[in-house]
Amino acid sequence: MMDGTDRHCRFFHRLMTKRARLYTEMITAEALVRGNREHLLGFDVSEHPVALQIGGSDPAKLVAAARIGADYGYDEINLNVGCPSDRVQSGAFGACLMKEPALVAECVGAMTGAVDIPVTVKCRIGVDDQDPEEALPELVDACVDAGCRIFVVHARKAWLDGLSPKENRTVPPLDYDIVRRLKTDRPDLTIVLNGGVETLADAAAHLHDVDGVMLGRAAYGAPFLLANVDEMIFGDAQTGVTREKVIAAMSGYIKEEFKRGVRPHSITRHMLGLYHGAPGARVWRRFISENAPTARSDILDRALDEMHTLREPA
Repeated sequence: MMDGTDRHCRFFHRLMTKRARLYTEMITAEALVRGNREHLLGFDVSEHPVALQIGGSDPAKLVAAARIGADYGYDEINLNVGCPSDRVQSGAFGACLMKEPALVAECVGAMTGAVDIPVTVKCRIGVDDQDPEEALPELVDACVDAGCRIFVVHARKAWLDGLSPKENRTVPPLDYDIVRRLKTDRPDLTIVLNGGVETLADAAAHLHDVDGVMLGRAAYGAPFLLANVDEMIFGDAQTGVTREKVIAAMSGYIKEEFKRGVRPHSITRHMLGLYHGAPGARVWRRFISENAPTARSDILDRALDEMHTLREPA
């Protein structure tokens, strides 16, 4: 979710679920070591539990980045060896590291020894011509030996040669069975399934076989599904979250961030799908999109007024 789950997005998502674990967008270790740390890592205390996802292949830089993240108060450091974007390929990390399990294990071991919070791995089931039945267990076993106990597995191969990053999210076929078998074969590990899960009902079904389910673009595109996570997945009592309550909270948040010089568009861009599948969705999306370039801090108040005036079927 590069350029997606930044601090504003996570604050928004946390308004709808108190229990789900939130992940940052992937940030390179190089950026964390050399860049503006507060801009990259700052977060609201309400976001807990929140994991910092990092990318890189240099153990020393990853150790430095992990320590920075731990010092900032993150609950988990997640090493991404599954992202197939052009940027990560050119930087020799992300999914291309599936081909180098020994290097991944070296990185994991170095980070595990440097911080007191869990170091986890997000991966694919394989890349290019690799046989997933061999590649996935090899990577997992190497990382387990290095101290990792938690794996988030996107149940698709990544084709670095021949498919675009966008195509890699949908074209390679899903293989949930291999993830289930991984959990069966390694019951001592925490296995989280990722990829192609669109609804909470599907997530709940997968939880019969694995320990967790990660939602990415489904939650980003239709974020209000998160309002049912605590009750449906964790068994908590219904919290009475409504879209209007979320908008009211985000309106206050935008006004405070605006005082700090944050453009409202950098926040509202994460909220376009709030009414996905509900009456008024088109009105909401259109108003937010059309007013984004010159948005004032009261944009959500105005958008809600527009909804009440022009509400139409989704």
